[in-house]
Amino acid sequence: MAAPIHIAVPKTEVAPVPCSSPAAQMSFEYHPQFAFADADVVLCSTEGTLYRVYSYTLKTTCGLFRTMFSLPQKLGVEADSKTPEPIPIYEHDNVLEKILCMIHGLPIPKWKSLDDLEQVLFLAEKWDAQGPQDAIRAVLTSPQFLTEPLRVYILATHFDWEDEAKLASQSTLSLSLHDETHQPLLSRLSSKYLVPLLNLHRRRRDLFKELLDSPERFTAGNSNPYHCSRCGVTQLENHSWRELKAAMFIEIDRCPLGDRIGSLDLASWPEAQACWVARCRKEGCGGLNYDKAATLRQIKNCLDQLPMTI
Repeated sequence: MAAPIHIAVPKTEVAPVPCSSPAAQMSFEYHPQFAFADADVVLCSTEGTLYRVYSYTLKTTCGLFRTMFSLPQKLGVEADSKTPEPIPIYEHDNVLEKILCMIHGLPIPKWKSLDDLEQVLFLAEKWDAQGPQDAIRAVLTSPQFLTEPLRVYILATHFDWEDEAKLASQSTLSLSLHDETHQPLLSRLSSKYLVPLLNLHRRRRDLFKELLDSPERFTAGNSNPYHCSRCGVTQLENHSWRELKAAMFIEIDRCPLGDRIGSLDLASWPEAQACWVARCRKEGCGGLNYDKAATLRQIKNCLDQLPMTI
């Protein structure tokens, strides 16, 4: 935020100001971008910084001010004074500056965090300022903020932003919603939005298990009986495949995205290694029980079949 301009105002010209700054009744610091000399409204932040803006701009961009200024009242300019009486906003400078930049069509200071964005978004909701809400909606699902997908999902569902909620739900797949660290955020969701999110995670897990158990997809591991493809005599004992399936089920329950399962890392799991070395027990045969490349490819295909969003 740019450094504020220091402007002294004689005490005789302004009535006592109900701002939170102790120095508010002696001197004012006007924000350099919002110090229009002929403007008729002055807003005051919790730090005591003043923002002198036009009531017309506030009325045409914010439903709250449109209603406020339509009521029978003075705008805060006394007949013998050229300085409007500041209106306390009870918001910090970093929040007030950004929303005023938005409604004035000025460059928006860089978002520092999701906390920063959330505060401005809820002030825009309070002011009934649709323009700032739309501007924030456009950046909500940027990579910067999707590092906190649950919070983005909460915001998107609060405002009924369906597309953004779907994108955020996809990003939550890297999380285990069973983890207690997520409970405070999940408790903020109504059942209308919590249940679909939980269902997405559960559907991926359950459908993945169903696909892994399919004899059509994994003939050697799931057909009963299935005989060695080399000698055609020995019936396969599939304990190594069952252990690999159990390990993958645990992993996708922990992380529904399944990124470790779909990566090359899977081939080096102990359970997978046991599958690759499993051989026919018939003397003189020793054929491999499972085709490593085909099995890994089919596992990847199973992951690709899973739902990605609510």
